[in-house]
Amino acid sequence: MTGQVVTRFAPSPTGYLHIGGARTALFNWLYARGRGGKFLLRIEDTDRERSTPEATAAILQGMSWLGLDHDGAAVSQFDGAKRHAEVALQLLDEGKAYKCFATQDEIAAFRDQARSEGKSTLYRSPWRDAEATSHPDAPYVVRIKAPREGETIIRDQVQGDVTIRNEQLDDMILLRSDGTPVYMLAVVVDDHDMGVTHVIRGDDHLNNAARQMMIYTAMGWDLPVYAHIPLIHGVDGKKLSKRHGALGAQEYQAMGYPAAGMRNYLARLGWSHGDDEFFNDAQAKEWFDLDGIGKSPARFDTKKLENLCGQHLAVADDAALLQEIVSYLEAADQPALSETQTVLLRDALYCLKDRAKTFPDLLEKAHFSLTSRPLDVDAKAAKNLNSVSRGILNDLTPQLQNASWSREGLEAVTSSYCEANEIKFGKMAGPLRAALAGRAATPSVFDMMLVLGREESLARLNDAANDDATE
Repeated sequence: MTGQVVTRFAPSPTGYLHIGGARTALFNWLYARGRGGKFLLRIEDTDRERSTPEATAAILQGMSWLGLDHDGAAVSQFDGAKRHAEVALQLLDEGKAYKCFATQDEIAAFRDQARSEGKSTLYRSPWRDAEATSHPDAPYVVRIKAPREGETIIRDQVQGDVTIRNEQLDDMILLRSDGTPVYMLAVVVDDHDMGVTHVIRGDDHLNNAARQMMIYTAMGWDLPVYAHIPLIHGVDGKKLSKRHGALGAQEYQAMGYPAAGMRNYLARLGWSHGDDEFFNDAQAKEWFDLDGIGKSPARFDTKKLENLCGQHLAVADDAALLQEIVSYLEAADQPALSETQTVLLRDALYCLKDRAKTFPDLLEKAHFSLTSRPLDVDAKAAKNLNSVSRGILNDLTPQLQNASWSREGLEAVTSSYCEANEIKFGKMAGPLRAALAGRAATPSVFDMMLVLGREESLARLNDAANDDATE
């Protein structure tokens, strides 16, 4: 196939953006972007009873969070109903489809009898070759004339060649009795009209491919390249479901996973490039190919996701990271950062981001920069603020006041104090952590003092040294 690559993601707006759908969108995005092609979005909203604007908004928001930008406006499948029907009527005019007047009761009776006789329940309409003069004045559906002999071969880039005996294919309905097109017709017409060259989707659609190929063939249209990817399973090997935890992309955003880490993890979920585990978007676009997709279902492992997310946090640009934290807080329905908190968090990122795996993890480590005086000292940290440690802080604080406010200057003062008083730094570190952050587990005390600055650091030390309530 020559020409520009065009892929599409076509979700149904009946709920959130499932993590499996997010991976399908990512694979289509990577394949197109890595080849200078187009990545299109089609909302398959023909199920009017279940499709909602809220679900569409959730899908768009999930894709936006993941950074999966699409070319042009999102297309509504429902809006193309007239065009879909035109194709069915064209096939009818060309004798490649026919009017079927069989009622639901007649079809049900046929299948009941076939089951009782142990025969195939595949319905063969008696109207397939009926003359128009014999047509009754009654409701009808339009069915395509499926091939009755030979084989249909789905040349799939992931599953390999899949052969379907044509005798197993039914005369699929194209138009319902009310004249509305069915989903299977709409998908084919939309893919053709949108110029889609590669259909990359879940392998639960594999059986649909043979039936959809009938329409392509009847219309004389070029077939797209098919790639049906395995579904995602939980760590227990069963199909991913709510029992395994979060399922929607927005849920993962609200849980505090960075988008870059999620993209990296989803790309590796069922696809591989040698032994590479950690990679950026540019590398993923360059490396991604259909040949690297495995046939077996991938297993979603939260620990691996967190590990990759931690690696992405460590190398993230500080400004971009700060903006994503702001978006996370909004998604998690948490209070926004004040101007002062934003500045201090920005200044603290250098000593936080290589020690965190998620945003909640990072923000917990950033507690010292987000809290304000008087500090709320937790129980574990309070154990480090007894009368002896407060005495240490009382003695140390004046010496720090005159120190050069640099890492070397602060280290020199504390080291000198430890030597003069014959104590190890560890005995001093606990009280300093408690005084500066109100926590026992924190970044380096020197990093905290550098971020907070001389005035705020000394004020916190003085508060702790003179607060008897902690004892």
